[in-house]
Amino acid sequence: MARRALKLASWTSMALAASGFYLYSNKYLDLNDFGAVRVGRAVATTAVISYDYLTSLRSVPYGSEEYLQLRSKIHDLFMSFDDTPLGAASLAQVHKAVLHDGRTVAVKVQHPKVQAQSSKDILLMEVLVLAVKQLFPEFEFMWLVDEAKKNLPLELDFLNEGRNAEKVAQMLKHFDFLKVPQIYWELSTKRVLLMEFVDGGQVNDRDYMERNKIDVNEISRHLGKMYSEMIFVNGFVHCDPHPGNVLVRKCPGTGKAEIVLLDHGLYQVLTEEFRLDYCHLWQSLIWTDMKSVKKYSQRLGAGDLYPLFTCMLTARSWDSVNRGIGQTPVTATEDSEIRNNAANYLPQISHLLNLVPRQMLLIFKTNDLLRGIEVALGTRASASSFLNMSRCCIKALAAHKKKNTRSFFRRTQISFSEAFNLWQINLHELVLRVKGLRLASWVLALLCWLLPAPH
Repeated sequence: MARRALKLASWTSMALAASGFYLYSNKYLDLNDFGAVRVGRAVATTAVISYDYLTSLRSVPYGSEEYLQLRSKIHDLFMSFDDTPLGAASLAQVHKAVLHDGRTVAVKVQHPKVQAQSSKDILLMEVLVLAVKQLFPEFEFMWLVDEAKKNLPLELDFLNEGRNAEKVAQMLKHFDFLKVPQIYWELSTKRVLLMEFVDGGQVNDRDYMERNKIDVNEISRHLGKMYSEMIFVNGFVHCDPHPGNVLVRKCPGTGKAEIVLLDHGLYQVLTEEFRLDYCHLWQSLIWTDMKSVKKYSQRLGAGDLYPLFTCMLTARSWDSVNRGIGQTPVTATEDSEIRNNAANYLPQISHLLNLVPRQMLLIFKTNDLLRGIEVALGTRASASSFLNMSRCCIKALAAHKKKNTRSFFRRTQISFSEAFNLWQINLHELVLRVKGLRLASWVLALLCWLLPAPH
């Protein structure tokens, strides 16, 4: 009961995250922000469910049937095996072990009875969502059930997770800053996954980065490049980038900063039509082409709610969207305005989430998780994420045009246009950096003038 309810809680959390009114840090969390007793009840219920699961987990025997078989052969397979899990989640837990050839591995083991209980989890979720619909007709959350039915079986298949890990590693192999742990297929099953053990600090841990001399701005840029490539260019998106699944470290071989991407169970595959419309929409948002913003928002299912849709995507106010999200930095006043208005728009948000293509739901979740990392690192105000997104949009749209023409002249024309647009972005980025350096030099000169010279 606890585990199935926790899964419901996690999907409910996704719905709240998808609203785009992200509570950027715990210090802002105030139940009064939601302004409704019914939402307060949901939050309280989620807390009780989570506590029930965490306490009951301690009395649950480790692992599933495969895990017990693995444990009985522990001395045959491993030189050492740590019974205490490194981490535990609603579906599985991870143990550290050493193979006889000296390789250190992470052993991901599915919790017992999860497979058998998954259909009951979904049924319970469906009943609760229907009950909410009866009590509060303005809230439409049946899409939660649809997404759970589609995604939960995939997350329970660890062989599918291994295939996803290998696919994204091959897809992004040109990024030398990305590390995806190697999968050891000979020792893996649908419920037990063995992979290369990779250590590091969580991506939102600024103290860890400072201790290890890792540049937070560099990590933020790398993360933006990686996800922009996944979303806009490849249409194959890792949709669970919470800090526990994204580690940072100094690469042992090169000493360069490296991002380690873990937990590949939840991916979203975007159709070409959706991906191209999404590219056009972000290009329009970045360059403040409001006519195209409306056009492509509506093509993505937003209808007349397109202003709310763009605010949810960007976590910016409608006024900032109109003035240009790349031109107007985020302010505390704007954050406060968004939080204070969140409760007023909950019915419209739930209606909008029911309208948009199902592909958009996990994209909302992914955007908000990435934005939370930017906030934790203090890099949200940087324009680099928008520039990286724009580069990927240009490349994706140019590749699509070239694929659909047989004319050598037309392909050459598209390539020149792509190169020119990328050059414009590089020039714009250079100008921003020069301005930043100039501002820093002015501040330094002012401090030298104000402070007395040492005697």
